[in-house]
Amino acid sequence: MDTRLTVIGTGYLGATHAICMAVLGYEVLGVDVDADKIDRLRSGELPFFEPGLPELLTKAIESGRLRFGTSFAAAAEFGDVHFICVGTPQQKGSDAADLSYVDAAVHALAPHLTRRALVVGKSTVPVGTAARLTELLRELAPAGPEVELAWNPEFLREGFAVDDTMRPNRLVFGVASEWARDRLHAAFRPIIDGGAPVVVTDLATAELVKVAANSFLATKISYINAMAEVCEATGADVQDLAAALAYDDRIGGRFLQPGLGFGGGCLPKDIRAFAHRAEEIGVGHAVAFLREVDAINGRRRARTVELVRELLGGDLAGFEVAVLGAAFKPNSDDIRDAPALEVARTMHGQGAKVRVYDPAAMPNAQRAYPELRYGANAFDVARDADAVVLLTEWAEFREIDPEAMGRVVRRRRIFDGRHALDADWWRAAGWEYRALGRA
Repeated sequence: MDTRLTVIGTGYLGATHAICMAVLGYEVLGVDVDADKIDRLRSGELPFFEPGLPELLTKAIESGRLRFGTSFAAAAEFGDVHFICVGTPQQKGSDAADLSYVDAAVHALAPHLTRRALVVGKSTVPVGTAARLTELLRELAPAGPEVELAWNPEFLREGFAVDDTMRPNRLVFGVASEWARDRLHAAFRPIIDGGAPVVVTDLATAELVKVAANSFLATKISYINAMAEVCEATGADVQDLAAALAYDDRIGGRFLQPGLGFGGGCLPKDIRAFAHRAEEIGVGHAVAFLREVDAINGRRRARTVELVRELLGGDLAGFEVAVLGAAFKPNSDDIRDAPALEVARTMHGQGAKVRVYDPAAMPNAQRAYPELRYGANAFDVARDADAVVLLTEWAEFREIDPEAMGRVVRRRRIFDGRHALDADWWRAAGWEYRALGRA
């Protein structure tokens, strides 16, 4: 293909984008300031867990269409379209997004842009960032106004990133000219030809799409968890309530799953940054509900600890507790703002002897929380446990035979933090079963 792509930033978003676009037939150069990360990618090693992506990395490298480097001068010379895929974490001590990595990427690339090119932001940023970066590019790039900025927000779900990149449910192009729109169409031609719908809009709207989508999703998750609080107070069953609501086509059943709530590197920081930005521009009242969405989500973690303590007779101190799950969601090794680990740490702090197992996130969890104990598998951490606590809904945990696990624990008590288990099956095997929002 004639259009050559560079990807600035080779973390989760950038590496996934670079690999998938090379597999689709583009010449791609991935660039990062982290030389160790670049060396690992060059050798075919993916620095994070994502199903299906390691095989595509090998395929892309062997094709000769994918390469990696640390030179921004080489990137400017190589690419026609430059994707900015760096992180925008939450600022320390603030709800605002940290844009230092985005700014650094533009400052590093722009002075080398001597010909017409398109710079495309994929990072999640506060609305108004694109307008500021447009001026910065014009100021720093030798090609001046011939360098344009577009915004193409990402919608990756960890565990499904390959499908979400190669077969997305929509593409959003925020552009300021027909030329930029045409460049983006050329950069996504195989995906568009495959039927992906395209929404072409202005820069500000494109910036808002990701945070608006995440805010809506977070609200739906927190709504059913708020109903779980009501159910706990009234003796109602939140699972049955969710099932009844799901039949309403206006509501639907997706993400109407009660439980421990959301975490990870996107939803929590995105809704906080969105609320912060809205307050900055004078419309904080319009999204004030997001503060309560965040609070509801946090309360589920505290309530989980309370219910485990109740399960153990009112005190955690001295009890052996097996925790199943560390990642914030299944099919991921991401432990950023992971509810499972926050609950595990809180129980440890209250005197419980906690042992944790996760199919993918063990190395990350052990580095971040060395004070916790870890095991080789689910049955290993459950041995002689006074309670088992399921906090990440991996498929292998759903498939555990309660009778088999019952033979290794000290007491058959389980807390299902994700409503992932068949309560009747576990109770029939003699387990005391508890879950958020259920009697």
